[in-house]
Amino acid sequence: MRFARWVFAVAGIYGLLVLAPMLGMEAQIGHEHPPAITHPEYFYGFLGVALAWQVGFLVIATDPVRYRLMILPAILEKASFGTATATLWATRGVPTPILLGASIDLLLMVLFIASWRATRPR
Repeated sequence: MRFARWVFAVAGIYGLLVLAPMLGMEAQIGHEHPPAITHPEYFYGFLGVALAWQVGFLVIATDPVRYRLMILPAILEKASFGTATATLWATRGVPTPILLGASIDLLLMVLFIASWRATRPR
């Protein structure tokens, strides 16, 4: 259980540190990675949902056995961005730095799966 606590605490803190600054970077992201963001509701909607999940990871970290069922959608959350980005990189040429960032999500997905297994009832 210590392993799962550690994994989810690190994932939540890391996610908050990476995602929260993006709330003020809409124009910069559009400038550095054209075209500009034309639908800010998707951008901020994505950030809102992603930030909510980081808080969810911190909740899971408080008692992974109690919140074990929530580990399943957490795995899906990590798989969705990681696999989508890897597929887009392979087929459409998403920039490699974005793929490297998404690979962190894939690593966390594997650690979440290990946490799921580690918290199963004896």
